[in-house]
Amino acid sequence: MCQVFAGQDPERYASTTRRLRINGQSTSIRLENAFWDTLDEIAAGEGVSTPCFLSTLHAEVLELRGEPVNFSSLLRTTCLIHLGQVSLSGAAVAAE
Repeated sequence: MCQVFAGQDPERYASTTRRLRINGQSTSIRLENAFWDTLDEIAAGEGVSTPCFLSTLHAEVLELRGEPVNFSSLLRTTCLIHLGQVSLSGAAVAAE
């Protein structure tokens, strides 16, 4: 079983820092490449750039809950939701 996970391309879990503007603020976010790939995919599906998607997400979180304590973690869990790994309630989705 672990070969599926251990055998993945190391480039997927290498980290990349991207400098971008979120709602007018210059910032940098460090995530593993697999998460950046997923965020790029989500943004493309929405017809916007990744920085635009992140700004929209950040603005919506601010409106709903206030400033997120850990925006990078929010982005990772956003990717998991998008990929269908967890439901919005946080419970793991059963594999078919």
